[in-house]
Amino acid sequence: MLHILDARTGEPVPAAPTRRGLTRIEAHACGLDPTALRVLLTADLLVRALELTGTPVWTALTAPHGHAELRTAATTLAIRPFEDARDLASGLGEAQAIHVTAEQVDAYGGGPVMWVAPVEWTGAASGGPAAGTASGGVPDEAGVPDEWAVPGRGGLSGGGALLADPAALRLALLSVPRSEPVRLDRAVLEEAAGRLAGWRRAVAGWARQPSRPVPEGVRGRLRSAWEDDLDLPGVLDVLRAVESAPDLPDGARFETYVYADRLLALDLARDLGSLA
Repeated sequence: MLHILDARTGEPVPAAPTRRGLTRIEAHACGLDPTALRVLLTADLLVRALELTGTPVWTALTAPHGHAELRTAATTLAIRPFEDARDLASGLGEAQAIHVTAEQVDAYGGGPVMWVAPVEWTGAASGGPAAGTASGGVPDEAGVPDEWAVPGRGGLSGGGALLADPAALRLALLSVPRSEPVRLDRAVLEEAAGRLAGWRRAVAGWARQPSRPVPEGVRGRLRSAWEDDLDLPGVLDVLRAVESAPDLPDGARFETYVYADRLLALDLARDLGSLA
């Protein structure tokens, strides 16, 4: 069973206390900035983890500023759509509501709160904070900084480094525990892109071998990781171990990565068929 750490109490609680009971996930994001994207990504991962156990989920977004731009950026990052909390009545018979936020945890209604640590983007060409931002890479009143302008809304001017490779950004964020701040720059994204490209090549190669089931021990380690307060770095550690395990058939490596990608959504099988 998936347990999450309730930031209100500091204690772990079941994410779905009633088996097959409807769970509402409400993401609270204040405007368009990297931390808001991390909030939405955390909510997206929580939804995917619950759905893997058959739990019905509905999701809502509360964002007082930059609502449309935030949704566009989230879609770019492979985050599935949210309902608009302003258009929905609360209490659809759900067994529990879970709030995901980077703000004060006592600002919301009933239900546990998943707190998300902030993200700092330091990848401006000048080496300092991106133009048009406050400290920590948060857009000031001038609007969204060019450094991470959203595709389709002004293009990727100024390099657009933060969202230039959305899957690499997603992997970089998954690699840090949710309770720890993230400091992003071009070097971090390049490292994540390199890791992602290597995994995609490996998956494409493993796919050419006879399929084998995910070993039960590996499946258990994966589920134990993500059911422990969404420990995504732990999930990635399991994948690294599977990649280098000397006695594991390539077909089992392939099925393991495809299985884990149902949660990670990194498009690990993208390069299938690309090898000669």
